[in-house]
Amino acid sequence: MQIGPYQLPNKLVLAPMAGVTDRPFRQLCRAFGAGMAVSEMVSSNSLLWGSEKTQRRANHDGEPDPRSVQIMGTDPAMMAEAARHNAQRGAQIIDINMGCPAKKVCNVAAGSALLRDETLVGRILEAVVAAVDVPVTLKIRTGWDREHRNAPTIGRIAEDAGIQALAIHGRTRADHYKGDAEYDTIAEVKSRLGIPVIANGDITTPEKAKYVLDYTGADAVMIGRAAQGRPWIFREINHYLATGEKLPEPGSEEIRGILLGHLDKLYAFYGEYTGVRMARKHISWYSKGHPHGGAFRQAVNRVDSSEQQKEMVNAFFDQIIQRSELAA
Repeated sequence: MQIGPYQLPNKLVLAPMAGVTDRPFRQLCRAFGAGMAVSEMVSSNSLLWGSEKTQRRANHDGEPDPRSVQIMGTDPAMMAEAARHNAQRGAQIIDINMGCPAKKVCNVAAGSALLRDETLVGRILEAVVAAVDVPVTLKIRTGWDREHRNAPTIGRIAEDAGIQALAIHGRTRADHYKGDAEYDTIAEVKSRLGIPVIANGDITTPEKAKYVLDYTGADAVMIGRAAQGRPWIFREINHYLATGEKLPEPGSEEIRGILLGHLDKLYAFYGEYTGVRMARKHISWYSKGHPHGGAFRQAVNRVDSSEQQKEMVNAFFDQIIQRSELAA
């Protein structure tokens, strides 16, 4: 799939997720085969650009090309300025968020709330495209609610404005993450547009990724929640798409190594205090599905040092490995 001058190596994209897709996680998913990884969303409010949180979100040091930064806002001029600001600081693709269903975003008429105002959508897209020399992409939902699935109209507006790729989550804003994603709307949008379309929503297995690509005709799939605690999902999907065969699940030793490496990157990126707290959710995701995982998560969430976290992770996986050896 081509976005501007960037030829992606495969059909897999890591979805932007606030509080999750920081630089350590993006790098990890790229190492496992994601063809592109989009940053956490950055506000278009220039008053926030100097904050440590915003600067971290836009930090792409050491990441492979293309570096995509997602921006969010409702004012065309502010969005244009945010695009310029991030492009000057190394963003090679600017992604516009019109898909987030979170209340704190929609309550200020940003994210997927923008889908209710097609005229404003057009003004924002045109302003951002005109403001930068790098490709601009857009992420949306299928509409505001099930009675107003206007993604085909938004898609046409986007293509006319010069947007170079469109990602669509197969739910409306009103659906949040409830129910099953639907792919008919994505297929309809793809059939009408000449720009690349990326399908998103409930893509949790290699088989589902192939089904969604085949059903929608999309150029790529975007993986979000299914990569939490399972960054190797990109390796699995790439292998399945190439061969039709499923890779075996990674063993406990490999998972432990991946998790410990991830933790070290979090501590280095955030520092000890914040790194330990950011690590808690990732440790929880990696440990899901393992025996006694609930008790482990309760205990590990109480410790306040990186050394303690790593010691408890090691002990937890030691027990898993010992049990599997006994069972064998």
